[in-house]
Amino acid sequence: MIYAQVHLTLPPWVHQAVDPDTVCPDDASKVALAIRLAALNVERRTGGPFGAAVFTESGRLLSVGVNRVMPLNCSVAHAEMMAFMTAQHRMQRFRLNEDGHRFTLATSAQPCCQCYGASIWAGIDRLLIGARAEDVHELTEFDEGPLPADWVGELTRRGIEVVRDLERDAARAVLAAYRDSGGARY
Repeated sequence: MIYAQVHLTLPPWVHQAVDPDTVCPDDASKVALAIRLAALNVERRTGGPFGAAVFTESGRLLSVGVNRVMPLNCSVAHAEMMAFMTAQHRMQRFRLNEDGHRFTLATSAQPCCQCYGASIWAGIDRLLIGARAEDVHELTEFDEGPLPADWVGELTRRGIEVVRDLERDAARAVLAAYRDSGGARY
């Protein structure tokens, strides 16, 4: 049988854990939300230690995502991808900023090679990052894949501002908690 439909879902706890009217006034609070989502995903054993959120230029929360690769048996179900897909569905367009409005992606950890590329195509204007790729490699078994040597410069040339190391210690703590819980069992 060839399946004609793909169904990806966020865990049910997201609806209780995230107020859809959330406004995050600054970069640190945006990344803190992504990290809280990652931590809840680990605590509730619903996926990997990654969280992401998309915000409008006013700081209003547009969408969230958590890593759902293993529960959904889908290699593209990364936190950033889930956040992009739900934002795109909500906005009814594949390029979020096509109308000139600006969007920010906040992530608990540096995007992997897949999410790096999607960040360009999804139409975000700012990328806020908690943990670095080297933190992910040090604390977990994840392989984040290759990025261009000057990946920050490449995003900047494409009009995407990158801010790194926001709430980095908190983001590293989630990665360590995942490792200490047994990691890839869920």
